[in-house]
Amino acid sequence: MSLSKSEEQLMKHLWELEPCFMKDLLAALPEPKPAKTTIATLLKRMTDKGVVGYQTLGNSRQYFARVTKEAYFGPQVRGLITDFFSDSPSAFASLFTAEANLSRKQLEELQQMITDQIKSKK
Repeated sequence: MSLSKSEEQLMKHLWELEPCFMKDLLAALPEPKPAKTTIATLLKRMTDKGVVGYQTLGNSRQYFARVTKEAYFGPQVRGLITDFFSDSPSAFASLFTAEANLSRKQLEELQQMITDQIKSKK
């Protein structure tokens, strides 16, 4: 599943706010805010793609994500590693840790995550 940049931005806010109404999404978006019709069109497309669902409450729709952030971005990251890093997670991690300007604490947290993953593979 692939989302446009605008859809991804809206999805980011939906993950943070869900469940929410269109007015909540509009309020969360930065200035200049898109038109309500633009948000409605994006939500319709995302519903058609199966990444957003809604529940009708009276005359309003309460929107929710049908896919988690991890489920959406996991394949994207795997594709990035395959396509741009010759299928080498180490090359990706090397660039990421060098260019992301991570603090010592953030690097230690990453190290712990890797240690935990190694332990879970035994």
